[in-house]
Amino acid sequence: MKAAILYAPGTTPKYGDFADPIVQNDNHLLINVKAAAVKNLDKGIASGQHYSSGAHTQEPRTLGMDGVGVLADGTRVYGFGVTGMIAEKGIIDKRRMVKIPAGLDDITAAALPNAVMGAGAAIHYRAKLQPGEVVLINGATGVTGMVAVQLAKHYGAKKVIVTGRNAESLHKLLSLGADEIISLKQDDEQIIKQVKELHAATPIDVVIDYIWGHPAELVLAALQGTGSTTHKVRYVTVGAMAGDKISLSSGTLRSSDIEISGSGLGSVNADDMKRLFTEMVPEMFQLAADGKLKIETETLELKDIETAWDKEIPSGKRLVILI
Repeated sequence: MKAAILYAPGTTPKYGDFADPIVQNDNHLLINVKAAAVKNLDKGIASGQHYSSGAHTQEPRTLGMDGVGVLADGTRVYGFGVTGMIAEKGIIDKRRMVKIPAGLDDITAAALPNAVMGAGAAIHYRAKLQPGEVVLINGATGVTGMVAVQLAKHYGAKKVIVTGRNAESLHKLLSLGADEIISLKQDDEQIIKQVKELHAATPIDVVIDYIWGHPAELVLAALQGTGSTTHKVRYVTVGAMAGDKISLSSGTLRSSDIEISGSGLGSVNADDMKRLFTEMVPEMFQLAADGKLKIETETLELKDIETAWDKEIPSGKRLVILI
């Protein structure tokens, strides 16, 4: 079969021939892949820099953690790959498989699940957002952030505040459900002032953070208390596009009721991970099929994987490889 093949960590995958995968146990199914998204997670694992990279030690290997395709009986499904999914064939785990509803195209079905997991797991399972609460999404102009805005409103958020650097993308978020925007291109003092003012007007209940780094330091500084009782904030870190480490004053945590946690591979418990595939992703697929959940994509073919891997994709779009 043809596939995107990684020969060494940190190198660009190559288009070439690879042995067809073989089903090894009753929980696995062979799928003829039709489309697979290229995500930051895929690139991080391939580079050897992601915290889960240690689980992938054998090269050469095929890439891509998930994809969409057709089973032997003709059923269209999304599946979590046991083998790499940016390939003509793959092995998926039937316990992490979702049937694709009529009306949902392969490209959207391939692009959506990772964003749903990055947004839905953080909002619904980790932050446990309740209807009527206020959410701040830090770094909302990427694909997952844009989905997070829509899911926050879907799960009942009264108000959604978003931050980001891309002015065009920030204003686009207003049409997806965002209520307030904060430009991260402002001076630090202005960003802190704006967060403080919004927090004072309608206290923030949940922060979903996709970028961490210095922007997270600014948001946390804005939430610091002055010695009186404070409003509880559940702060969930999902990504680290602005840096993997932050400087955090002990005084910030001592002076405010902030609960910090993470959402990602390893932090979502087994029951919630199961519900992602049995409840959340199917629900989001149907919302997308009904035109109530939007994601933007850009497509390239498998034979162009070397160019696609390093291609600069516009902010807010997911690259999908057509097989």
